[in-house]
Amino acid sequence: MSENGSFVVAIVDDEPMVTQSIKNFLSLETDYEILSFNSPQEALETLKDRPVDVIISDYLMPDINGIELLLQLKEIQPQATRILLTGYADKENAIKAINDVGLYQYIEKPWENEDLKLIIRNGIEKRVLLRRLADKVQELDKASAELKGVYSDLLKAFK
Repeated sequence: MSENGSFVVAIVDDEPMVTQSIKNFLSLETDYEILSFNSPQEALETLKDRPVDVIISDYLMPDINGIELLLQLKEIQPQATRILLTGYADKENAIKAINDVGLYQYIEKPWENEDLKLIIRNGIEKRVLLRRLADKVQELDKASAELKGVYSDLLKAFK
C-alpha cells in the first residue's frame, strides 16, 4: 500500500504496448497506484525498495522469463500477490509454476480487462486478509508471551 493509502500494482512486460494498455485501463477504472516496467531488471531493482500489493508479469521476456522474475520477487516481496500473463502455448509452464512461485493466478493473452480487474481486486483482497492474519498471529504471540509471564509469576508466588 502506498503512502496515500491506495494499493500498488506493478506490471512487468517487455512490450510497452501491453504495460501501457493495462496501466491506462487500471488508471481509469481503479484508484490503484500503477507501476509499469518494460525491463525485468528495472522491476527487480525498483521493487527491492518499493513495496507493492500485486505483481503482474509476462511469461515470455528476453533475459529472464516471468516465472524466474516472480521467483526472485517472491524473495524480495513474499506477501505480494503474483500473477502471470501467458500466451496459450505457455500455459503448461504457468501451471507448473503455480506452486514454485506461489502464483495466485495466470491470465492468458489476450485478456479481458474486466477479468483482469477482478483478478487484481481478488488478489488485493487476499493480500489484505493475509496481512490481517499476520497481525492477529502477532497479537496472539504477544498475548501468549504475557500469559506465560503471568503463569511464571503465579508459580513463583505460590512456592
